Amino acid sequence: MHPWLGLDEDDRAAIFIDGANLYKTARNLGFDIDYKSLLKKTREESRLIRAYYYTSMQEDRDQDYSPLRPLVDWLDYNGYTMVTKIAREYTDAQGKKRYKGSVDIELAVDMVMLADKLDAIVLFTGNGDFRRAIEAVQGKGVKVTLVSTVKTTPPMASDDIRRMADHFIDLADLQGVIGRKGAPPRKTNEEEFFAEEDEF
Repeated sequence: MHPWLGLDEDDRAAIFIDGANLYKTARNLGFDIDYKSLLKKTREESRLIRAYYYTSMQEDRDQDYSPLRPLVDWLDYNGYTMVTKIAREYTDAQGKKRYKGSVDIELAVDMVMLADKLDAIVLFTGNGDFRRAIEAVQGKGVKVTLVSTVKTTPPMASDDIRRMADHFIDLADLQGVIGRKGAPPRKTNEEEFFAEEDEF
């Protein structure tokens, strides 16, 4: 049995969550993430320095309510460092409102900048674009655990990024610990926004 998220109890660790990617991965596996349990368990099993959550979101203007606001606010008040970017709104060829936004650069830069203060990084994403950032922090002596899944069709985790990580943990194997208790997730406005964001 692997240590929790590949961490040792003396590891100075940080969590980096690619919000849109993790949401889509968990949804495809049929459960929601219990972020409170994730934070509590990681604090118990390591010297957690910081837990970051990255997401693009709609701008709150006039009465136009962002569907991500409740999640972002809850995480912000419950131990997570939020990194958000306003997604750009546009209209597609069918006249449907869509959003385009990415926080990949912010996540990669923060990983590299914080690496000198860490022994381990836990990265929740399957996006192969983070391969170079993983290589950079490993070059500073930091071990990297990647959390995604290969148990969906197609797999959510890029083969390149899986090979690069020191540990790969399938999100499906964590459901018993960080899966939110209750009914399977339903289609929500939040999911629609993530899906639109994730197309780019």
